[in-house]
Amino acid sequence: MIKAVIFDLDGTLVDSLSDLCDSTNFALRKHGFKEHEKEEFNYFVGDGVPKLIERAIGEKDYTKEIGETVYNEFMSHYREHFLDKTAPYENIEKCVDDLFGAKIKLAVVSNKVDEMTKKIAKKYFDGKFLQVIGKREDFPLKPNPASTLDIIEKLGVKPSECAFVGDSGMDMLTAKNAGCVAVGVLWGFRQREELLKNGADYLLDNPSEIAPLVLKL
Repeated sequence: MIKAVIFDLDGTLVDSLSDLCDSTNFALRKHGFKEHEKEEFNYFVGDGVPKLIERAIGEKDYTKEIGETVYNEFMSHYREHFLDKTAPYENIEKCVDDLFGAKIKLAVVSNKVDEMTKKIAKKYFDGKFLQVIGKREDFPLKPNPASTLDIIEKLGVKPSECAFVGDSGMDMLTAKNAGCVAVGVLWGFRQREELLKNGADYLLDNPSEIAPLVLKL
């Protein structure tokens, strides 16, 4: 029986790609690097901002020093603009409401900076998530399961009683590494093949399918 659901944030609960694209291109442009089309960011994001910046700069031009400079420029811009276009996917708020109403314990685990993760969760889902954690120095990034297992312990459930919902192969690996049911979503940033390759137990096409699946399990 599933007693808790842990959600990824970007690409699962909210569509944040435009704001990530805009802030990255702002930072790249300011330092003379090539900008990118929004669609390219589907494969730049997911592993934290430093990796996003590294991928956007490109292997040929990237150095640690340049990466840190562009990262700082990105963060300065993104802190002011991370809610300009970011919004929940259609039907996701009802999904969260339905699970909350069914007494399912809810949480968020993201590789996004903890500060922004908490602010987005509060703005759109205030009071629904018992635990929210983003990138912090005391936990390694997903797919390492440490932050997920910490959340599970705080929720008072077993890993096998928890579903992890995400849009990337990394999320599916996180679920498997933590011992959770891996639920892949197809409205986010990655493709079906990646989710299946990394161990998705279920694939869903619409947020309206999440609550019925969880309650059935």
